[in-house]
Parts: sequence; structure tokens; C-alpha cells
Amino acid sequence: MSLRPSILDPLFAPANTLPGVGPKIAPLLDRLLGEPGRPARVADLLFHLPTSGIARELKGSIADAPVGEPVTLAVTVTAHRPPPPGRRGPYKVLVEDETGDVTLAFFNGHKARLEKLLPLGERRYVSGKIEMWDGMRQMVHPDRVLDERGLATLPAVEAIYGLTEGLSSRMVGRYMGAALEKVPSLPEWQDSAWLRRNASPAFNEALAALHRPDDAKALTDEMLARSAPRRRLAYDELLASQLALALVRSRMRRLPGRVNAGDGKLVEKLRELLPFGLTGAQEQAIEDIRRDLVSDKKMLRLLQGDVGSGKTVVGLLAMASAIEAGRQAALMAPTEILARQHFERIAPMARDAGLSIALLTGRDKGAERRAVLAGLSDGSIQIAVGTHALFQEGVAFHDLGVAVVDEQHRFGVHQRLALGAKGEAVDILVMTATPIPRTLALTYFGDMDVSVLDEKPAGRKPIATKLISIERLDEVVGSIGRAIQNGDQVYWVCPLVGESESLDLAAAEERHEQLQSIFGDCVGLVHGKLAGRDKDAAMERFSAGDTKILVSTTVIEVGVDVPNATIMVIEHAERFGLAQLHQLRGRIGRGSRASTCLLLYKGPLGQTAQARLEMMRETEDGFRIAEEDLRLRGEGEMLGTRQSGLPGFKLARLESDGDLLAAARDDARLVVERDPDLTSERGEALRVLLYLFERDAAIRLLRAG
Repeated sequence: MSLRPSILDPLFAPANTLPGVGPKIAPLLDRLLGEPGRPARVADLLFHLPTSGIARELKGSIADAPVGEPVTLAVTVTAHRPPPPGRRGPYKVLVEDETGDVTLAFFNGHKARLEKLLPLGERRYVSGKIEMWDGMRQMVHPDRVLDERGLATLPAVEAIYGLTEGLSSRMVGRYMGAALEKVPSLPEWQDSAWLRRNASPAFNEALAALHRPDDAKALTDEMLARSAPRRRLAYDELLASQLALALVRSRMRRLPGRVNAGDGKLVEKLRELLPFGLTGAQEQAIEDIRRDLVSDKKMLRLLQGDVGSGKTVVGLLAMASAIEAGRQAALMAPTEILARQHFERIAPMARDAGLSIALLTGRDKGAERRAVLAGLSDGSIQIAVGTHALFQEGVAFHDLGVAVVDEQHRFGVHQRLALGAKGEAVDILVMTATPIPRTLALTYFGDMDVSVLDEKPAGRKPIATKLISIERLDEVVGSIGRAIQNGDQVYWVCPLVGESESLDLAAAEERHEQLQSIFGDCVGLVHGKLAGRDKDAAMERFSAGDTKILVSTTVIEVGVDVPNATIMVIEHAERFGLAQLHQLRGRIGRGSRASTCLLLYKGPLGQTAQARLEMMRETEDGFRIAEEDLRLRGEGEMLGTRQSGLPGFKLARLESDGDLLAAARDDARLVVERDPDLTSERGEALRVLLYLFERDAAIRLLRAG
């Protein structure tokens, strides 16, 4: 139940309470600004910022009016010229001022309506673009035809908005005017010194300046990026998000932790069993984690490592520390096949070190499952590896000390809290192979400490990346035939076809049939529509080397290791994002043989696609790729926030507001140190801010004490 302050009620009222928004318009605004199950609200409208603007102020004369640019002119109506009877053509109205004349052209113009709109001899104000036609000035379908009263209400600049079918910018502008009148006078939540230093307007002034600017230039992309009103609102949004994370973090920190590390002997024993030495980055991460585990504060750490940087080993050593202290540990993966792979990778080492380890997935049934559950609850199983089935009802640990969560950058703060509730003061390590730029790491994981693995383990060969036009497909197929004869295995990833999974599947099936007709039964197929069991079986056949070529949709992105897979073909690579291309490429180069990634593209390439593919050819550094991806695509696309329910930003642009994000983080930390329960005057105002940007889960935490 939300205890949102009543001062915000006007902003959270449905958009259909605004004048002019009737039963026809309301569903259009819902489609543009609402969310599934939630209609558009006044605040959604206000946070829908213009994309550009058109100057509408009255300027100059007909003779001075520039061709091809929007102008607003004062004119007198001198003649009506309807098309001759039976002939098609525009209805023309001649207007003039003392410097010259313009023909207004209306296709399918209605005589009676136009005579009423533009009465002969009367003065009118017309707004639109002048074009030259047969040496004469012409304005086709003016945007506006106004009398004196209409001119008085015309804004100097008309804001242009992103729209959905059935809405025009003019309509949205009208509802925006009504929405701006509903903005209450809110308490100032920003720090007064910060406001002065940045010459920031008040919240409601900033909204008015963006939706009703005095100058059309203020709404160009370049000006918006630097504009004080937009940056004021962007800072509000970033501060709300950072404050929510800081409150969660301080609540986690305030919960008593336990020392979850023993004498280090077990960790030492496992290190001796490793077939390779650890990189400097791994050593540093292990050191960070050990420091967390021996403190009495709860650990909440993000371990970021590029594909193949050796996160699993770090996770295993963290779990070993908890077992030294007499506790249990759990490793959770997002899919069954990954859980199984983790299990197969660490079980031999764990058993050699004398540890008991078990796998638990949703698929396990009967006696086997009962035995695992019994072992977890009596403590005889020390390490559990599994999917989210580990944290469902009915799974009880004897004494869980450390939970390692793999590849859950799609996990929100709430799931992180729920995980920690499975034991008393559980320390949590979240691992991700998605390199996340620093700005995004601050945004989504601001409640966590971060360790980064930015070195590849010794023995990893670089991957050669080549761009090849799809027209050379036959050559690619030929070179793959030679590679298979040499004992190599090949991933062949089919293109993303729009948003449609069934079309993606059709593309993969077609390519599978074609390759099978050439290479026979050694070609396998795996896609998202396969049942989990069949998907696993297809992957296992490929792992075992029974299939040599695996045709796939993008389901192979995360995690599975096949050391002999040395070639990755990505069809229509121009349709994929950088992060996705990088993840896919990371599936190869896992053994000791040289590997090649072939990016097949269909020309001509747009500028962004070209930049993406060149970047892939240039570097294997996931963090550099991630920063570039953020620049090219913006944060919402990049982290998959559209799909995963992570909060995409409406007002902030992470690609240009990185400085604001860092400031918001510092500000939030200071607030939580000085006023952890938000009871001061500024604290009360910040509560309003958290509710305004719907980060109120943090306030529920405050109330929960």
C-alpha cells in the first residue's frame, strides 16, 4: 500500500482527468505513455520531453520570408480560387501583405469551411513553410490559420513530441499546457549550494521552460544536452535512483553480518588443485571478497568480468571461505544448462578438496530431489549449485553463509534482498560477464561494491574478427567445410528478424536445412522455442563433438563452454547490438587453438552499424566495447531494461549526464550518513522526490526499520 504524499496526487491522476482528454484520446495517450495494466498519468505526460521545436513568433514580411523554413506571417485574404468543376486540384486562397503575396493550397479543401476560416478582406495569421512553385510563393496546408484571438494564445515556440498514430504534436502540446497548470508547488529537495552553483531553476520552472521554451534552438539535441532546465530534472531523477540504492545499501549494511571465513586452509587446498595460476585481477578480487567475509558487515559485491576472465574460480574460493567457517554455500545460475556446466566444472575440484556438492534444478524429481533437500537442511551438503529453484519455498539450508549469483544483471534490488533472506546474514556475490560501463554500474548496482576482472587467464588465444559481405556466403560455407575436416567446431548464429521469435526461428531452420544438405547429420539446431530438455540435449551433442556445426538463434549467448568450437559465424551482424556481438564472440576461443569470428553483413551499412562492426574488429576489450555501446545506443537498450523491468530513465541521458550521476551518488551517500531516516527538512522533501520518481520501495525499507 503506497503512502504517497497527497501533494503529489495531481501528478499521479490519470491523464484522462485533463480537459480535452476524452474516451477517444485517453487510449492513445495510454499507448504512448502508459504501461501494461497502468494508464498514462499527468506525470508521464510532463516527463515526455519534446524532441525539437518550431518557432511560431510573428516575424518579418512575405518578401523577407525564407523559403523552406517555418514562418508565421500577418496577411490579408484577397481571393478564393476553388478548382474548376469536375477537375481535381487544390483549393487555392491568395493572401498578401504590403510586400508581396502567397498562395495557400489545400488538397481536398472544403469550400464552406475555408471561406469561414479565411474570410475575404479579413486579416489572418498563417504559419507554415513557404515553397516556390512555378516561380510563385506557395504554402501547402498551413500548420496554423489564426485570427487575433488565436494569435494571442499561440506559443512563441511549438514543441514537437514523439507521438503515436492518432495524436499530433499540437494536441499533445494542448494537454501539456493543462498538465503544467496542475504541477503543485513542491518542497525543494536539492542542496541549496548545488542549485546556486548550477544556476538551476525550480522543478516546476524547469518543466515549464522545456515544454514552453522562448527559442526553438533550446530544443535542439545539442542545446538540450546542456540545458539547465533539463539537467535540473535529470539530476532529480538520478538523485532519486541513487538515494533509493543508498538507502537499500545502508539497510543491508545495518543488518548484522557474520564472519563468514575460516583459517584459509581450504582455500589454499583448492588453489593447489587449480591447473593454472590466478591472474592479478583474480587475486585482487579474492582479497576484496575475503575482506568482506571476515568483517561483521554483510557482503553485497558485484564481480564483473569479461567473457572468459575466470569468475567461476573466484566464486568457488568465496564459497570455500564460508565452508571453512562451518557454513554452507550456494551458486545460482539463470538456466539449467549453465547450472549444470558450473556443477561439472567445480564438482571435481570440490570433491578432491573433500567437499560435498550437489546440483538442484527444477527438473529434479522424486528420491534424488528428496535426498538433496535433506542434505541441504541437515548440513551434510556443503555446496549447492542450481537455478532459482534453490531459493523457492520448500528448500531449507542448515546454515547458508554465502550465495553466489551468476549472470543476474537482470536481477533487481528486490531479488537481491530476497536471496539474502534464505539464511542468517547471508553474504552475496553477484557475478556478471556483461561488461557494464562505470556509469551504468553506478546506476543499477549503486547498492553494491564492485570488483572487476579485466585480465584474461594465461593461454587464452586472441580471436581474429573479420567482416564479410553476405554475398560471399558460398566462400564462407566452403571454408567451414575445410575447418570441420581439421577437427574444428562451428557456431552459426542466425539473424534477429525484427521483434519476432517465430521469424528468428524460421531463419534458423532454413539455414539449418541448407547446411544439412551440404554437410549431412553433423549439423545441429538449437533455438528458444525448444523445450529445456531438448535444448540441453542439442548443446550436449555439440559439447561431446557429435555435431560439428551448431545453428542457433541467440540462445547460446550466455556461458556454455565448448573448447573445440573455434569458429563463430554471425549472420546479419549489423542487426545485433555491440554487447550481444561481444557475448556471442566470447563463446569461442576457450581452448588452446586459434579462433575466428566472421561477421556477415548485408550492405550498405548505416553509420551506427558500421561503427559497431569496426569496433568489434578493433578490440576484444569488453569494457571498451560497453562504453562505445552506451554511446551508440543509450542505456535502456543496452542493459535490456525494456525487457527486464530495470528502471529506464525518462529525463536523464547517461551518455551525457555521467557527471550528474557521480554527483548524485555522492549527494545520496552524504544524505544517508547524516539523515538515515530522512527526518530533517531536506529529508522530508527527498521523500517526496522518491515517491515522484517511484523509488518508494526504499521508503518501505525505512518503515520496515
